[in-house]
Amino acid sequence: MSLLALVVLAFSMSMDAFSVAIAKGATLRSVSITQAMKQGLVFGVVEAIAPIIGWALGQAAHQWIRAVDHWLGFVLLTLLGIRCIYNALTNDRQQEVGKNLDISMDNEQVAGRNSMWLFITAIATSIDATVVGVTLAFLQVNIWLAAALIGLATTIMATMGLYLGRQLGDRFGKGAMIAGGVLLIIIGCSILYRDLMA
Repeated sequence: MSLLALVVLAFSMSMDAFSVAIAKGATLRSVSITQAMKQGLVFGVVEAIAPIIGWALGQAAHQWIRAVDHWLGFVLLTLLGIRCIYNALTNDRQQEVGKNLDISMDNEQVAGRNSMWLFITAIATSIDATVVGVTLAFLQVNIWLAAALIGLATTIMATMGLYLGRQLGDRFGKGAMIAGGVLLIIIGCSILYRDLMA
């Protein structure tokens, strides 16, 4: 997989966290760039670890599924893409993250609740990255570079989403998730095409 393809994949994977961050940012009266960067970094670190875990699992299973690895990569990425598009169109992710969110961050109780939200949401949005990691185990990919790019892209996009959430609103997050889903499907199709044409 080329560096350009990895960059596209990284930003595709960051769209879920971006959408959730926009939904969260839209509920806040104000958020400083420092707060947004700290929370964005948590998203990025978790998102970087997830594909490494998936890659390790994929490597362990590769000897048994080597004959169909390109099909598996195609199916996994396509299903993830469809899921992203579905979540965007049904607004499931925004509704999920919007539950029980406070409108400010001015006291310890709210800060504690936001910390819990941050941890749970970072884990939830990283599940897709774990699945992508499994797919990357079947390709000629430097997993450390891929994980670093995914983590960096997620940090950037989650920080932007949190900081600009009130200005961007949910519609922008929905469009980003749809675009991310379409890109995942395209990458899945390109993996299958390259393998079949080889």
